[in-house]
Amino acid sequence: MDAVALRERLRAEALAMGFDVFGVAPVHADVRADYFRQWIADGMHGDMAWLAKNPDRRTDATRVLPEARSIIVVGLNYYQPHPPAAYRIAKYALGADYHDVMLRRLKKLCGVMRALGGDQKPYVDTGPVLEKPLAAEAGLGWQGKSTILLQRGFGTWLFLGVILTTLELEPSAKEPHRCGTCTRCLDACPTAAIVAPYQLDARRCLAYLTIEHDGPIPEEFRRPLGDRVFGCDGGWGSAVGSATP
Repeated sequence: MDAVALRERLRAEALAMGFDVFGVAPVHADVRADYFRQWIADGMHGDMAWLAKNPDRRTDATRVLPEARSIIVVGLNYYQPHPPAAYRIAKYALGADYHDVMLRRLKKLCGVMRALGGDQKPYVDTGPVLEKPLAAEAGLGWQGKSTILLQRGFGTWLFLGVILTTLELEPSAKEPHRCGTCTRCLDACPTAAIVAPYQLDARRCLAYLTIEHDGPIPEEFRRPLGDRVFGCDGGWGSAVGSATP
């Protein structure tokens, strides 16, 4: 089976397992490594110290799986109407733990790939991979000015899962960047956490402040917080299952 046919076989398997989108990135995909390192150096990751560990592994898949030849990225739509309540919880936290839901399906897909002769490493938000730039490289969408992945069919509402594999798969066609001159995400962010197009300061983000930050929320952000108690559907964690910019 050639690289294109193998990719399409695995796409069909992934969609049958309930994933909504599927793509393949080259093993040496552009993950904006220089930006990531500068983001860490500038302290924009806040209290998330684990993001500063092993930057070489995060930016080079072969440091994690030396024999890797391809990177699969899948997406699962998690949009649902918000239940009536006196407070808001981000949509990605309303149901079952997405780490468990996604990982079960990824492991099932890895079983199919193992039968085809591949060795795999699956990740859902917890491994040394930069999911959003990988998803863009795999053709799932593009990273908007908010740094969130945008997908034409599902918008921002995608959990992302990644599989590093030794199988040789044909990379998917990349999606054109479609933000143009739009600045709606920058204008809408209540704490100006999107400090410039494509640059997010997690220390100002309400999702970060209500989930990852260890300590009281700074006074300047309490009024913008409003009725949010866990996450923000426009924040760094929404739609991607990833804490990276």
